[in-house]
Amino acid sequence: MRSTRDRIRHAILFEVLGLALIIPLGTLLFGLHASDMGVIGVGSACVATAWNYVYNLGFDHTMQRLAGHTRKSLPVRLAHAVLFEAGLLVILLPPIAWYLGIGIVQAFVMDIAIAAFYVAYAFVFNLVYDRVFPLPTWSAQARVVG
Repeated sequence: MRSTRDRIRHAILFEVLGLALIIPLGTLLFGLHASDMGVIGVGSACVATAWNYVYNLGFDHTMQRLAGHTRKSLPVRLAHAVLFEAGLLVILLPPIAWYLGIGIVQAFVMDIAIAAFYVAYAFVFNLVYDRVFPLPTWSAQARVVG
């Protein structure tokens, strides 16, 4: 399993890169002022960073208990990304609607668009992250198998 230090690096890299993409894209897509998209982006990133740590720790413990390891197949990676975003959507929907002064339905549509971006982003980011920062046991297993 990943160390606390590695999980923190993962969460920070994920959010910083995500913000660098979502603020300009969200400004264009939703017609919001950059400062409003920035507040939504940074606020969401703060919540998502905490959720990221808790969710991934729980997911890895569950995988370890059920499968005896934390290596994620492609289908598990897809489920991992979708479940993460579904949980985050539930957490963020009310604050986004309140901050923008919009209805829950309009906030839901906006949140779904942002979540769709982040599902794809999370999938690619985590795939790349695992290749750039593999666990030592994964590298040893790859040498034995390969």
